[in-house]
Amino acid sequence: MKNKATNPARRGARILVVDDHPLLRDGLIKLVCSEKEIVCCGEADNVADAKRLVDETKPDLMLLDLRLKSGDTLDLIKSMKVEQPELKILVISQQDEMVFAERALRAGASGYVMKENATEEIFAAVRKVLAGELYFSQQVGAAAVRRSLAAKPDASRTGIERLSDRELQVFQLIGASFSTREIAEQFHLSVKTIETHRENIKQKLQLRDAAELSRYAKNWAADNLLPSGDSAAETSSSAAKRRSAKRI
Repeated sequence: MKNKATNPARRGARILVVDDHPLLRDGLIKLVCSEKEIVCCGEADNVADAKRLVDETKPDLMLLDLRLKSGDTLDLIKSMKVEQPELKILVISQQDEMVFAERALRAGASGYVMKENATEEIFAAVRKVLAGELYFSQQVGAAAVRRSLAAKPDASRTGIERLSDRELQVFQLIGASFSTREIAEQFHLSVKTIETHRENIKQKLQLRDAAELSRYAKNWAADNLLPSGDSAAETSSSAAKRRSAKRI
């Protein structure tokens, strides 16, 4: 995707928006750039373009959807923190923050916001992350404190939490009815590697066979992953209009 500065004459924090849903991405751009101190310096819908635009546009902050159709976003976060240590990354996701926020922060992100809350909360998150602070919900913070105070933290963890980052990504795609070959193609891995991940997942979740794994993954996805759609984009666009109206 090409660079996209909403207004070249404007000066302020430079933000790169990475989301593979066109309407959601456009809504985020309109929402965030309704702030006069912020300018969108580019947009991307995949990991490869995101990396290229980071090099070309030198953003201060990347707004990143955690699940893209192409590429591994957790690996993107990790690589950016090595290659571009000054870059701040704020994850905006439809996926359950109690499962994914800690993983994203551990990978190197500076914040995590649920898309369903991406109205006033996103402005607070952007400002806090640009100021060099971490942003996450009180619920996530409380859960982290509880784990740190537990005498035997592993005893209180669920099977899902014991999955590695890659295993969790594979598990999500199983829940979305992707085949082993399709999952391998998504991550540019061999089918044998994905089969090994599937076996590890079955063992950690104490599932007997592939059919039980598939059912469990689909049920978990239905309970924990919010459906994608145009509502978030509409919400973001409406919020931007409301904020603009307030300034008039």
